[in-house]
Amino acid sequence: MLNINLTSKYALIAALICFTACKQKETTVSPEETAPKYQLSLAQWSMNKQIRNGSMDPFDFAKRASEMGFEGIEYVNQLYRPHFENAESPEAGMQSFIEKSLAASQAHNIRNVLIMIDEEGNLSAEDEAERNEAVENHKRWVDAAAALGCHSIRVNLHGSSDPETWIETSVIGMKALGSYALEKNINVIVENHGGLSSNAAKLSEVLKAVNMPNCGSLPDFGNFCMASEYGSTGERTCTDEYDKYLGVKELMPYAKAVSAKTYTFDEQGNERNIDYAKMMEIVKNSDYQGFIGVEFEGDELSEEEGIMASKALIEKTLLK
Repeated sequence: MLNINLTSKYALIAALICFTACKQKETTVSPEETAPKYQLSLAQWSMNKQIRNGSMDPFDFAKRASEMGFEGIEYVNQLYRPHFENAESPEAGMQSFIEKSLAASQAHNIRNVLIMIDEEGNLSAEDEAERNEAVENHKRWVDAAAALGCHSIRVNLHGSSDPETWIETSVIGMKALGSYALEKNINVIVENHGGLSSNAAKLSEVLKAVNMPNCGSLPDFGNFCMASEYGSTGERTCTDEYDKYLGVKELMPYAKAVSAKTYTFDEQGNERNIDYAKMMEIVKNSDYQGFIGVEFEGDELSEEEGIMASKALIEKTLLK
């Protein structure tokens, strides 16, 4: 960059040098070649304690993420429960959620990446009426994601405990919701999030059978406890844990987002329970390009400290 204090004479010389060099090179670079392969987003669950205890307004999420150097944000619908409970109607609550979130993201120049959906019914329920109700409940979040400019909603596949039945009902639920989302240009992505969904081989069977361009996975580095409702292995008490490295490798072919989960760190800034160098090699060896979501879920550091430690670890092992 030219120093603004250069005299006109030196500015002219510099411009001529630049022009000559550019003419000699005459190289065309496509947008794909200049765009970064990965960008970092912040999962709102990383700040769930502050939001749930009332010390942080969830609508300040975009501002806080931008201040910490993130390029994108991932919303969690359940963290806005008080907002919806206090709204005049569900429709009014959703409209307000969209307007306030969109205004905040635009004000802080940050990308809305996805919305994580919880507590809207079981998309893999054996009962058809229950499953259909869950599909309908999720549709409003597809609409919200489209309005915010997100590329996906993250869903859970909870339902039957019988593997074969779960695969069958999961395919039905995903196809029904995926068909609606396809019309809105929104992806429906499944996180390994406890129970059979943390069995990456079984989840891969589901996604292969669904076979829709907008249906995929959100591999989470830490949620591979099949004995847990939501799969977290942070407490290290899991009695039935799927191999996390194998699991991420199996889910990456379907990935439309990645959740880089962290819990605790050693003195060198490495995650104690997850070999990040190994995990990031799996990501880099896949065809995935896009956002890597930071999701800190530990107790030893404050949420801000844990987020920044996670960000530094990813930059060291993935973005180097």
